[in-house]
Amino acid sequence: MIAHIAVALSLTVAAPLPAQAPLPVGADLVLPGTGSVKYREKAGDPVRLASYGLGTRRTYLRAATGNAFAWEKTLSEVSVSPGNRLTAGVPAAYRSGYDTLLVTDRTTGRTSAVRTVKRPMTASYASWSRDAKRVALTVERKVGGKWRVLGFTVVDVTAKTARTVRVSGLSADAGFWWSPDGNLVTRHGTGLRVHRPSDGAVVRTYAGAGLPTGPEDPFSPSGKRLATWCPSRFKEQLCLVDHATGRIAQRVSARPEALFGWWDDSHLVAVMAHRGAYRLSVLDLRGKVTRVLADLPAGTWAKDLWLSFSRVTPS
Repeated sequence: MIAHIAVALSLTVAAPLPAQAPLPVGADLVLPGTGSVKYREKAGDPVRLASYGLGTRRTYLRAATGNAFAWEKTLSEVSVSPGNRLTAGVPAAYRSGYDTLLVTDRTTGRTSAVRTVKRPMTASYASWSRDAKRVALTVERKVGGKWRVLGFTVVDVTAKTARTVRVSGLSADAGFWWSPDGNLVTRHGTGLRVHRPSDGAVVRTYAGAGLPTGPEDPFSPSGKRLATWCPSRFKEQLCLVDHATGRIAQRVSARPEALFGWWDDSHLVAVMAHRGAYRLSVLDLRGKVTRVLADLPAGTWAKDLWLSFSRVTPS
């Protein structure tokens, strides 16, 4: 059974979002709150570190221009849209009994608050659509002391409306991400299921394809490949799925601790174990580390470090 609820705070439609030129690029970026972690950035990088955090306790956002990161004390998470103009932040507490998405236009500084779900439900783990017009959130509720996923919320950032769709039969730890063609993907059994965002209807199922890597976009920039954790029938841990067919096209001989999306169509951003600690690395599709972006002490990684990247817009 699928049900939906629509919530609107404003019917004002904003102008289309323009592409934004690349930001100035620094060298070693010190990441506040992480101890001594430095992110090594170079001119010409296809992605830029846009935000990061330590669980939901501390969330840091990079300035719209420059390299400074600021602690967003009222947010449990924040992510930057494609094009770098907008941010989507989830407050750490309910507002008037509702969870909310705060959408900020970084060119004007104006923030719009869009109600998503009513307490005790939560809507979090923001995923931007590639056209930067919508944000998908995973809806959860604590049942019997454990969090259960109920469905998703889609926020239209121009109309400032939210639509929540309940989907039955989801696994307890499912999560929703945009596909390049504008549908939503989640785990299903040992594979994936694609849902229509308007009503949650199942578009297709990729049985046995492995689970989405998350939390960053698991689709390659071209949209042709989808990164998954390989099913147990394979010795490899990382699989690449053909988006058109749902079949595993390649298995990568590497064992990353986590993935934070794609660097480009030939590389991923991965956390790799290294001499009792960890490294944030660029990993090619043969499983070789081609560049180290940051050294991560074991204690920092243990604090539920997460990172979010924005793709650089060509000038």
